Amino acid sequence: MRVFLTGGTGLIGSRIVQKLRARGDVPVVLSRSAGPARQKLGEGVEVVEGDPMLAGDWMAKVEGCDAVLHLAGENVFSKRWNPAFEQLLVDSRIQSTNNIAQALMRSPRRADGSPKTLVNASAIGIYGPHGDEELTEESPPGSDFLAKLCVDWEAAARAVEAAGVRSTQVRVGIVLDKKGGALAKLLTPFKMFVGGPVGSGKQYMAWIHHDDIVGLFLFALDTPGCVGPINGTAPNPVTNRDFSKALGKALHRPAILPTPGFALKLLLGKAGELVTNGQRVVPQKALALGYPFRYPTLDGALAEICG
Repeated sequence: MRVFLTGGTGLIGSRIVQKLRARGDVPVVLSRSAGPARQKLGEGVEVVEGDPMLAGDWMAKVEGCDAVLHLAGENVFSKRWNPAFEQLLVDSRIQSTNNIAQALMRSPRRADGSPKTLVNASAIGIYGPHGDEELTEESPPGSDFLAKLCVDWEAAARAVEAAGVRSTQVRVGIVLDKKGGALAKLLTPFKMFVGGPVGSGKQYMAWIHHDDIVGLFLFALDTPGCVGPINGTAPNPVTNRDFSKALGKALHRPAILPTPGFALKLLLGKAGELVTNGQRVVPQKALALGYPFRYPTLDGALAEICG
């Protein structure tokens, strides 16, 4: 199977590319800088130069692929938020998804006549901030900036359904990976004996091991019955306080020094609210469809990552 990918050099995308190659698929990766991408991804990967936010010749490459994994989008933590950056968060997701959808709708079927598949990234931010109630794929969206962005993002991805393309949106949670993301930022203070809960510590963290988020993207790609949103989180979300205790245990460090919420807001600005607010998201659809989580518990996930 030929699989077209955006975001294929990123933290999750590069791991997906490795898995696709290992199982005999051909990854076709879109990159703004083809040379460095080829060097990073190695042999067995076709690299196409282009910007997913801009319509271009790269869109013709989608026609020769059986499926698309669309992961591209500006990192919400890469800069302090201001109106210009918020617009970039929107454009990097909506414009790129519109272009991917247009390319797929030009050629919505594989060579054998079966429908192509679009697996599009989304985020659990669609639910907005919540307390301790469980949130599933059936829960309504929130009303804050990120929730509205995710609603529009998923709507852009679902446009391909009108042409007969199967569309799935993976609502990514907090990915645990020592190479990047939230966990990588937390490891240093914990190793220096200054780690601990953030804010009240009562807010829930819907986490997932990097192996399982990669597995869920591939599961969504391979499973015909996987349609619409699917939560990319582990089955057992925990409070921030319990997460801090588990991380301290895995690193053999104390987890007693709290980080005040106002300090995070001073450091990160509006993005600090993503850490101090919480969501108890569960992967109801993944479990119902039979996805076998490799790391369903936090202790097991952190033991593997930090071990």
